[in-house]
Amino acid sequence: MILGKSSFLSSCLKGAGQVFFMENALTGALFFLAIGYASFATGVWATAIGAVLGVVVATYTAKILDCDEASVSSGLFGFNGILVGVALPTFIAVSPQLWLYVIVGAAISTVFTAAFAATLTKSWGIPGSTGPFVLTAWLLLAGAYSFGSLQVIGEAPKLASDYVLGQTWAPAPLEFVEIFFRNIGQVYLLGDVVSGVIVLAGIFIASRPAGIAAAAGSLIALVIAIIMKADPAVVAQGLYGFSPVLTAIAVSVIFLKTSRNVVLYAGLATVATVFVQGAFDVIMAPTGLPSYTAPYVLTMYLFIAPKKLLAPHPHKAVASHLTSDK
Repeated sequence: MILGKSSFLSSCLKGAGQVFFMENALTGALFFLAIGYASFATGVWATAIGAVLGVVVATYTAKILDCDEASVSSGLFGFNGILVGVALPTFIAVSPQLWLYVIVGAAISTVFTAAFAATLTKSWGIPGSTGPFVLTAWLLLAGAYSFGSLQVIGEAPKLASDYVLGQTWAPAPLEFVEIFFRNIGQVYLLGDVVSGVIVLAGIFIASRPAGIAAAAGSLIALVIAIIMKADPAVVAQGLYGFSPVLTAIAVSVIFLKTSRNVVLYAGLATVATVFVQGAFDVIMAPTGLPSYTAPYVLTMYLFIAPKKLLAPHPHKAVASHLTSDK
């Protein structure tokens, strides 16, 4: 069967699904549909081509390197590659050299994924998640400034804002709904509302709890961004919501066992991600690099690491020990 368990196509589709932690080929196919629709709506097909190229190269590289077969089949070596494939054409103008960059970048993301698994995951039990994508995309986009054949495009993050501090802003009901879905689509760097709807539908097909978490994450992020009076132009694009969406799913459903306390914990993590997003936007601005999913990655690492050991370092005990040594 073409979508059989061991097929390369199935691995690639699952790789697309794993961006939202879903090991489901149909969900992955819907995600590709969302990317394709956004490309059709804008008339820019580079991101769709990059997505296909990225997941294929990343998955094939994992096979060549004899990476864990079960992980390759489940798409765990493909999702960072597809994100690299979408991100680079979003911020770099199309040229023959760009596609070479995408191919090499997708292959590198596979090596970085394996490296994260061998260090972060093995030593501390923390999933690498989209960390390899962030690292790869940061390095390659920064490197693009050095190469004359690559032209960096798009709006670089800015410290200055047209938003007047203290101004009250609340989106109209329809705009609120549009931003809600953009928050979800922007995980794939898609600002199209319909694409966000398709992506959320794909998540629900694979997992209802994950779909609920994604919706809750988007809603929480949007409300917090409005309460904190974040720049409306940035909020409207869904740029304050995509990392919180991933955090909500990761903490409440994927990496911790769902319970009432875990849901509350995930809510705190989601709100924290909004604040970390704002911090990253300021920190990254002088570099001319977007934050990508770094706010999610950092917050998820810190909220997953404690697991059941939610106890700080025992300062008192250490102090007593040092005193007794004297």
